[in-house]
Amino acid sequence: MKKAILATKVGMTQIFNEDGALVPVTVLQAGPCVVTQVKTADNDGYSAVQVGFVDKREKLVSKPQKGHFDKAGVSYKRYVREFRLENAEEFNVKDEIKADVFAAGDKVDATAISKGKGFQGAIKRHGQSRGPMAHGSKYHRHAGSNGACSDPSKVFKGKKMPGHMGAKQITVQNLEIVKVDVENNLILVKGAVPGPKKSLVTIKETVKTIK
Repeated sequence: MKKAILATKVGMTQIFNEDGALVPVTVLQAGPCVVTQVKTADNDGYSAVQVGFVDKREKLVSKPQKGHFDKAGVSYKRYVREFRLENAEEFNVKDEIKADVFAAGDKVDATAISKGKGFQGAIKRHGQSRGPMAHGSKYHRHAGSNGACSDPSKVFKGKKMPGHMGAKQITVQNLEIVKVDVENNLILVKGAVPGPKKSLVTIKETVKTIK
């Protein structure tokens, strides 16, 4: 991996491409991210770049975090993440990573925490079918049988049942960057990106390409 950046989700819109086709895009406020630490194989056992994103008030920063940021000489950040970049040794503390690391046409993977939907039934959570809605059926939206009775006398692991839905880490691969606004640090990605508005999104160079 050679390129990565942290971003917040602004929302969705649509733009026209050069061919005049209407393209749905997700707008991401990408960076600027500040390098807070450079990890090396000699000192840490592996090479990586630690970056901070979004300023944070001093009263909200713990003492260990405050010491870490003060040592790097950067402002206090809300999000801190590591990227194992191939060219990590080329970075220095206080360097900025901006949206211009990516360009239109690049393929990326977007990782974020999906929208939480609370406790949901089997129909919404797993797409199961409902029963007849007539008065006498007595079987409408519940999940149905969970398994046999005396043998094996248990419900097998992995059974699709009602429960907590959403609020999980989701990665969508091979998204195409349609446009990069360098002045405003905006990246427009074709299609949907997981997570609600204002959520943290990690954008990385894609690990595989669809041929």
